[in-house]
Amino acid sequence: MDMAVQQPLSARAPGRTFAASVDSALRTVDVEVAGVARLRKSLEGALGRSFAEAVDLIGDAPGRTIVTGMGKSGHIARKIAATLASTGTPAFFVHPAEASHGDLGMITTKDVVLALSWSGETAELRDLVNYAGRFRVPLVAITSNGRSALGKAANVALVLPAVSEACPHGLAPTTSTLMQLALGDALSVALLERRRFTPLEFKRFHPGGRLGGVLTLVRDVMRSGEAAPVVRSGAGMAEALIMMSAKSLGCVAVTDASGGLIGVITDGDLRRHMGPRLTDMTVDAVMTRAPQTISGEELAATALSEMQANVISALFVVDQGSEIGVVHMHDLIKLGVA
Repeated sequence: MDMAVQQPLSARAPGRTFAASVDSALRTVDVEVAGVARLRKSLEGALGRSFAEAVDLIGDAPGRTIVTGMGKSGHIARKIAATLASTGTPAFFVHPAEASHGDLGMITTKDVVLALSWSGETAELRDLVNYAGRFRVPLVAITSNGRSALGKAANVALVLPAVSEACPHGLAPTTSTLMQLALGDALSVALLERRRFTPLEFKRFHPGGRLGGVLTLVRDVMRSGEAAPVVRSGAGMAEALIMMSAKSLGCVAVTDASGGLIGVITDGDLRRHMGPRLTDMTVDAVMTRAPQTISGEELAATALSEMQANVISALFVVDQGSEIGVVHMHDLIKLGVA
């Protein structure tokens, strides 16, 4: 019995399939861009005034921001809660159905509830909204219907403009969820700026991955003490070569009697002075004076940027005139900065 051989996807009218797919993608993006544009326009008017009230309400709360929503709005609410928490506003997501089965106990009178519902009539939110009203927990709503049950119950209602969904049937939440997400990001950033949240504070909540590496301070990754290649002014080049070989960083610092950095010797300096009399020379005759340095309080990302700009692989770390260490490109690569 012959078996039909299925054509690979690449052999099925590639031109027509490609054009149709891209056209669909462009239509979706166009509809969603239009939705975000309407959101921006609304922020210039009444929504903007409500937005400022919401920022003050959340920012002044002594407790946490409890973010909630059902269905697709719930997925967006989880992301908003995560973004708030990572940018200095203590927040977590509470599922509205679980709230009705004991999780209401997680919400205190010091908290603020941020509830998402496009229609504003989500049945699963009813118990949580009633709880907020009963115990005077401030409620901020993100909805498209200010006259809905949620909109009327809220202390501040962030009413989103009516838009068309990108779904051709107008059913699947697409444009609406994008607008919710954009408004949540706007809230997070406004609160971040209100709190004057710094990159170092951001680092506390993002210790892992490349982001954690970028936000690490130079002093946390530098090599210092016995790990740093250092020789004193007046030393012979034989001593410097031994030190460079032992530390395997391709450089050595030259310090004065007080320990201050006065120069560095790199592989480039060695090439420029290579000859039979190199080991008879002093480090002072070979070193590069006034080398590029960095403070230990700078970010590791700043060190990487300076290395790239100056085409060097190591920076000596100097604070208040004293040599305290060296940071190498390899260390930054291991950390995940590069």
